[in-house]
Amino acid sequence: MVLSIYLYTSQKNMTHSIKKLIIDYLEYLEVELGRSQKTIENYNHYLQRFADFLHEKYKITLPRDITLDIIHKYRVYLNRLEINNGDTFKISTQNYHIIAVRNFLKYLAKRDIPTLASEKIEVGKMPERQVEFLEPDEVSRLLEAANGPNRAAKRDRALLELLFSTGLRVSELVAIDKEDINLERQEFSVRGKGGKIRIVFISDTAKDAIIEYLNKRIDIDPALFIRDRIGTNKEADARGLRLTARSVQRIVKKYTTKAGIVKDVHPHTLRHSFATDLLQNGADIRSVQAMLGHANITTTQIYTHVTNKGLKDVHNKFHGKKKSR
Repeated sequence: MVLSIYLYTSQKNMTHSIKKLIIDYLEYLEVELGRSQKTIENYNHYLQRFADFLHEKYKITLPRDITLDIIHKYRVYLNRLEINNGDTFKISTQNYHIIAVRNFLKYLAKRDIPTLASEKIEVGKMPERQVEFLEPDEVSRLLEAANGPNRAAKRDRALLELLFSTGLRVSELVAIDKEDINLERQEFSVRGKGGKIRIVFISDTAKDAIIEYLNKRIDIDPALFIRDRIGTNKEADARGLRLTARSVQRIVKKYTTKAGIVKDVHPHTLRHSFATDLLQNGADIRSVQAMLGHANITTTQIYTHVTNKGLKDVHNKFHGKKKSR
């Protein structure tokens, strides 16, 4: 009886279409692994493109028909695919597609569904990322640009100070409630990617800016950062007062322009600036990894531009200098 059920389940799994299994996999990411909605959306986008390619080009609907040769043809397809205005995918974007396929195949193997072994698929080397960050004088100019007596200006100064003080992702920033912050200890915990919790620390200037902002608040909304202008009470009840990630992006852009900074600055630029500032002042990369909430040290190593600069300074100071006797 047990054997019959096993055989039935195995046969059923073998006949499941790729489209159906993708849905199962996305639910697995959400429920079992606790991945964020953004991650699930990205995986859905990448895997649906793969499924459409298999069906439209080769009439493949079952995972057992995926071969290494098909994967090679898919890579060629991604490399040549024209998107906006005749542009093609960057190597990194192509790799994201392939990583999604490989992880999907790994999931199928876990369910004993016959398909291509995921370890047979190699991911191309990622191009080195160019990190955009602000120099110390640019950070100072940006913060000083948000300098005014009204509540909106106080909010914006506190927001910018907190971004630079903590290296928070914008999604983490907008999720903060007032009660989350311990201003006395100048620290609080934040839930980052994958639901991982880490401690972040508040600088003296960020603490002062937050206090000044909260002293201007007369509402009872739990969010730390809220919209300054609201419509009717009905609209406010429906939408809530909490700032959105898009609102934070607009605030950063506003003060970047006001400060006369010509770089393309986003909230994530302040995260990069936070990490760069730490390393330039002697922090070790493992500590920076922990403060940024990176699961892997290789992610933090995009900041090697800092250590490279330090090596250059050492080289200039000591190389080729004759010692006096």
